[in-house]
Amino acid sequence: MMAMFRSFVSATQLKQHHHQHQLQSGAAAAAPGESIESQFSCPICLEVYHKPVSIASCTHTFCGECLQPCLQVTSPLCPLCRMPFDPKKVDRSSNVEKQLASYKAPCRGCSKKVTLVKMRSHISSCTKVQEQMDNCPKFVPVVPTTQPIPSNIPNRSTFVCPYCGARNLDQQELVKHCMENHRNDPNKVVCPVCSAMPWGDPSYKSSNFLQHLLHRHKFSYDTFVDYSIDEEAALQAALALSLSEN
Repeated sequence: MMAMFRSFVSATQLKQHHHQHQLQSGAAAAAPGESIESQFSCPICLEVYHKPVSIASCTHTFCGECLQPCLQVTSPLCPLCRMPFDPKKVDRSSNVEKQLASYKAPCRGCSKKVTLVKMRSHISSCTKVQEQMDNCPKFVPVVPTTQPIPSNIPNRSTFVCPYCGARNLDQQELVKHCMENHRNDPNKVVCPVCSAMPWGDPSYKSSNFLQHLLHRHKFSYDTFVDYSIDEEAALQAALALSLSEN
């Protein structure tokens, strides 16, 4: 399972490296199956770049606002390749801005060709996009049940701030809350996200919780983790699968 995850991350980083090379060289021809809009999308918010900035050392580009939380810590890491970088060497990406103003892409709703720099504002007011969102299927149980929900299942959707006890914060809200209210708090605290995981140690206190929160929890564990098995069982399952394929 871990090998599959590493392969996924490596493939993503390789794709982004190729994408950055295209942006720097001014090439905007979409790869097979890839839209122009996706080539100019921020890897953090997954929307078309807004006020793009680039990290000088690794050349990765992000929306200025998306990268901002990483610039607030002592030793920032690139959110994509995890390489350390100098926050003073993050510059406005004028080359990308020029391309955003030059290239057009069809709106995902009405199909109207819109310059990329105006895509965000267009989508926010496009009635077709709004209709698509309104028509998204609502979640319903596959099989209706009257069984009570077990009370001993750990809550991995919302968390309590380890500094002040503020409750019902999802992962992004926890990051924002701690950055706004506890940036200078020197106390060592237990990460509520890690301690909720099957392998988490509820007694381990992080020496730099904000750094840990920003870089360890940039994605949701729900995407990758099967909570029904522990880490050892996952390893054994992956081993059994590999042996069955040989």
